[in-house]
Amino acid sequence: MSFMYNPFPYDDPRPVNRPQIPAEVVESVVCGSQNSAKSLAARVESLRNANPGKSVILAFDGYATAEWQEMINLFSQQLAGKGILLEQKNYLDNLKEEEEINNMIDPLLEWDREKDPTLLYGKIFRGGYEALLDPDKTEAFRSELRKIREGNEGKVVVVYGNGCLIPANMQLFDLKLYFDVTPKESILRIRRGQYVNLGQKEARPANQIIRRCYYADFEMAVNLRRSLLRECALDYYVPSDKPGNLQLVPMSSLKEIFTSMASYPFRAKPVYLEGVWGGTYVKKLRNLPADMRNCAWVFDLIPMEVSIVVEVGRNKVEFPFQTFFMTASEEVMGKKCADKFGGYFPIRFNYDDSYHSTGNMSVQCHSNEKYNRENFDELGRQDESYYVVEAGHDAKTFIGFRDDADVDQFIKEIKIADKEYKPVDYMKYISYEESRPGLQVMIPAGTVHSSGRNQVVLEIGSLTIGSYTYKLYDYLRPDLDGIPRPIHTYHGERTVARDRTTTWVRNNIVQKPRIARSGEGWSEVIVGESPLLYFSLRRFEFEKEIEDNTNGKFHVLTLVDGEKIRIRSKQHPERYFDAEFMDMVVVPSTIGEYVVENLGVEPIRVHKTMLKDGFENE
Repeated sequence: MSFMYNPFPYDDPRPVNRPQIPAEVVESVVCGSQNSAKSLAARVESLRNANPGKSVILAFDGYATAEWQEMINLFSQQLAGKGILLEQKNYLDNLKEEEEINNMIDPLLEWDREKDPTLLYGKIFRGGYEALLDPDKTEAFRSELRKIREGNEGKVVVVYGNGCLIPANMQLFDLKLYFDVTPKESILRIRRGQYVNLGQKEARPANQIIRRCYYADFEMAVNLRRSLLRECALDYYVPSDKPGNLQLVPMSSLKEIFTSMASYPFRAKPVYLEGVWGGTYVKKLRNLPADMRNCAWVFDLIPMEVSIVVEVGRNKVEFPFQTFFMTASEEVMGKKCADKFGGYFPIRFNYDDSYHSTGNMSVQCHSNEKYNRENFDELGRQDESYYVVEAGHDAKTFIGFRDDADVDQFIKEIKIADKEYKPVDYMKYISYEESRPGLQVMIPAGTVHSSGRNQVVLEIGSLTIGSYTYKLYDYLRPDLDGIPRPIHTYHGERTVARDRTTTWVRNNIVQKPRIARSGEGWSEVIVGESPLLYFSLRRFEFEKEIEDNTNGKFHVLTLVDGEKIRIRSKQHPERYFDAEFMDMVVVPSTIGEYVVENLGVEPIRVHKTMLKDGFENE
């Protein structure tokens, strides 16, 4: 699933993973739409020749926003050159009427703007594609395909549409293809007007389409994709982000690619977003496009939002992080983690960049697991943490209420500010720490907080599938579109932890670093660890190199000071990833012993995130 609203349309070319891929796998991957259609047509011709007179029925399923027409047209051209006609069937013709589908899904979405000013929230639709199907239409469709299969007409039929590969249909098809789309491209397609929600004839406003996608369309697609991949039920996987460059990957080859990936340290491909408080640091560091107004968020490793790029021979294959993770979760995370979190990657990472910006991030808080389940039927809680990577003059990290704060009065004033646009003296209520590089602040769910202007923070959070951020005060400023930014006092008032004041914060969630282990020229220090968080925040400090062991749990390493490092397996030194400043790298659990080497000359600081011992019992 994906819940980003407005990703910048930029593809970062740097994060490419280069695991060793078997030669036969490299040769099996077909790149380019024309080549893919030609290869598919040859496969169909082979099936027909092996069974003269038998029809061949193909299924083109895919992620929400997937587009099939390019492949259908090119495939049809290739078949026509062989004297074969292609028959097409749109599976979505089997859906119930629009009103009936709306009556199932819309009541799950929040429509009260007092509670939800931007109509952001809702509850997960659990019915799956099956609930959207008209029983009579579907039975007639299946009956027709059975007759085609049983006949002796030698037809070639393509059935295309989301959900056509649900379990009840699997026996109807000779070849099964899945057209995958990365989360960023899915959102961009919605904003380009290329998608309407399933069962609807006309498009709603883009943000409403995205919300319904999150709670319904994406949810259905993720669940079906998971089962298809885990059961190896596909013949071909089709990365389909780029028109003209569709790729045809045999299912067996996809498994080999994922197996290779899971044995290497790897990096995801970031997504960049502008924001009203966005800064300039990352934009300059990573040479982002000049027409970006700023860069507020960098989704370096938010599992539901990012993708993975793998070099396969001379070509690059890109797929959603979750697609890879669904088939390799145990190898990447370790069995205990996979069992505990149900196949979801349990920690998310991004940067918040307010360096040389117009102001602070909003004063906000997040909800805990119980609140998310009761109000949104949602998985996960939203704990966070900030690690300050860079700080300029007067930078502050806001965390907790002041000891002398009247929290009831604060809530009263922010409600008035939201209605009457009266400014609030938030400094009278909100506590802060003076920011400096290396400051680690933990933010358990409910803690009021904000990243102040003029800094870059590495944000690390717990498993949160959605976006449950409640802005309490945003300085009465308009968003980049000129519209005042919405405030979420309804949920914020109900989730904010009023007792987390300056004294509590400094005694519990802003800690002095302490040495976990050390040796000549190196040390590992704990910068943040709390009973309220299931992950441990640490830092490697060394001149030349440091060794570590995953011990059956994944690690995530971020170079926060220094030029370049190599993260490599100790047992298999050829399995490595070279990371530059602010790159985030996942070290899979299967790596075991590994080494981090300094490839530059200056001292190195690497932020390390890992699950705490006993996390499975929390």
